[in-house]
Amino acid sequence: MKLNDTMEKAFSEQITLELESSVAYLQLAIALDDADLPGMASWMRIQSDEERTHAAKFIAHATARGNRPQIGQITAPTDPGAGVARAFEAALGHEQKVSESIRALYRLALAEHDIDSLPLLSWFLEEQIEEEATVSEILGRLRLIGDDGPGLLRMDEELGSRRAEN
Repeated sequence: MKLNDTMEKAFSEQITLELESSVAYLQLAIALDDADLPGMASWMRIQSDEERTHAAKFIAHATARGNRPQIGQITAPTDPGAGVARAFEAALGHEQKVSESIRALYRLALAEHDIDSLPLLSWFLEEQIEEEATVSEILGRLRLIGDDGPGLLRMDEELGSRRAEN
């Protein structure tokens, strides 16, 4: 069953937001590279790739149902400024924005009686809980570390050990 016009538009908006998230994570990776924290920068680049994968899941769902989603204008992210915690605060803020958008899309699917979208959206709701929890934990640890050089380097090494999921 094809997505109705309202759902197709909402899916297109979500796809755009996921791609915007990918670009935001790339900008954060640049900031962390600039701070000489290659492990954290790598973590952000992997996160960027994951956001593109999320966009692809929404695209695949819509196209499998006979729709043709449209990618909207992607807003360039702003540089978070100096400070590692600021980069992860920006990441958390973006994850919270995406989470709310997916919750709104879920509510819309219910209102539009689009039960075929609910399994995909349920998966994304669970994914966002995990995403927010991960970034919140990293941010909390960074706040504990503060400006402690050895602590930041240890955290950089730990986050740099993250491998992309296949």
